[in-house]
Amino acid sequence: MALQIARHCERHRAGRIGRLRAAVLGANDGLVSTASLVVGVAAAEGSARAILVAGVAGLVAGAMSMAAGEYVSVSSQADTESADLARERRELATEPEAELEELTGIYVKRGVSPALARQIAVELTAKDALAAHAHDELGFTETSAARPLQAALASAGTFAVGAIVPLVITVVAPEAAVTYWVAGGSILGLMLLGGLAAQTGGAPLTKGIVRVTFWGALAMAATAGAGLLFGATG
Repeated sequence: MALQIARHCERHRAGRIGRLRAAVLGANDGLVSTASLVVGVAAAEGSARAILVAGVAGLVAGAMSMAAGEYVSVSSQADTESADLARERRELATEPEAELEELTGIYVKRGVSPALARQIAVELTAKDALAAHAHDELGFTETSAARPLQAALASAGTFAVGAIVPLVITVVAPEAAVTYWVAGGSILGLMLLGGLAAQTGGAPLTKGIVRVTFWGALAMAATAGAGLLFGATG
């Protein structure tokens, strides 16, 4: 009877940390910055139209800023990765034995015996030398590969999703109480966002909610204070 090997499948959260961080950062930034802008203008006794225009302008400007910043940042990462791979490709072509010894040394440092480390290095080099060095020497992986356009669109999209929350509240809230409605609704949104991030990342729920909500509330309070100050002196 043929030997059947059971497949042991594990699902780890580490693979989604990068995507989770980017999504939480974008949505949190969109919600906090737009809510703070709306609260600040409302506290300065701005009209309903001025408050809404300020919020929409904040959404558009913030989303474009996030997209541009992320694109430039990830493009720089992509350029660095390409340069490192080009250098590694040249070294493999001109110094193959030295590169083989380098790969062997990496596995020895990880606890593999020298003989087995050499065998692993030889076999991986024969299959795809550049891929072996990219992964084990440079630390490049498929999940961490730089994708500038994808990162830019994701940042802009998550920012817009977060910014929509205070804008919708601004539209439906009574004009006289828009500050309280936006602040309260945004805090609830931050609590939900913090809880979702904590649950997805495997962190304590309370800690995630408090962390996100505290800084968001502080930002809105500071902006409201600035609005009151300039509204009083205007």
